[in-house]
Amino acid sequence: MSTILFHEIVFGPIHSRRLGSSLGMNLLPYDGKLCSFDCIYCECGYNKDFRTRTKLPDRENVKAALEDKLIRLREGNTDIDVITFAGNGEPTMHPQFAGIIDDTIELRDKYFPKAKISVLSNAMHAGKQKVFDALEKVDNNILKLDSGILETIRLIDRPNSPEYSVEKQKELFKRFKGNFIMQTMFVTGSHDGKAVDNTTEEEISAWLQVVKETNPREVMIYTIDRETPEKNLEKVSVEKLKEIAKRIEELGIKVNVAG
Repeated sequence: MSTILFHEIVFGPIHSRRLGSSLGMNLLPYDGKLCSFDCIYCECGYNKDFRTRTKLPDRENVKAALEDKLIRLREGNTDIDVITFAGNGEPTMHPQFAGIIDDTIELRDKYFPKAKISVLSNAMHAGKQKVFDALEKVDNNILKLDSGILETIRLIDRPNSPEYSVEKQKELFKRFKGNFIMQTMFVTGSHDGKAVDNTTEEEISAWLQVVKETNPREVMIYTIDRETPEKNLEKVSVEKLKEIAKRIEELGIKVNVAG
């Protein structure tokens, strides 16, 4: 069973394959996982195995923790490329997410004005106006879509809402009018006796159609890099990722590959 939980509000900086030197932000409880997806590849493990017993950190504590860390980094001449909201689940579930983003922009501008602000999100909550407005303010609004086929999403990502649909996600993506980055995890293997493979021609064609319709400014494609809670998953080869990347580039869209 895989478990990489973050026990602080602010952690790192760590090296990110896609973002560089990243200072992590965890808005979820430190002793468990809280997410509206339950991905079979999540480094934090399955939701059921890490139910939290603590409250979410409040906006004031998040701001204080971030400012303290940024001061220490600057005093130590440690540079960062990005401040990244990820942590033990879905960051946009925090009820004060919008205000926390405002605080983060203020502190970034004060201490590390060249650093970007990124949010890694499953996009399920982007329909809430405050969440949408906050995501519009950050430099890298990175939204997940692992397949253009609902059955595959329910197998790989396992959204907790029975109302989740690819069509609804497309409409949410379109609201950003191209001002977002799509992130997609490609994996093969099996789960609960069912084959897992979102790299087939059927899968790629359906996914590319969503990419085309929503027109993100960039697409990030990657594969598993750490231990996963589902043990029957395999990395997708860099060669395969590059083949997929070429088809994205043919749409005139920038692509970032992390094998």
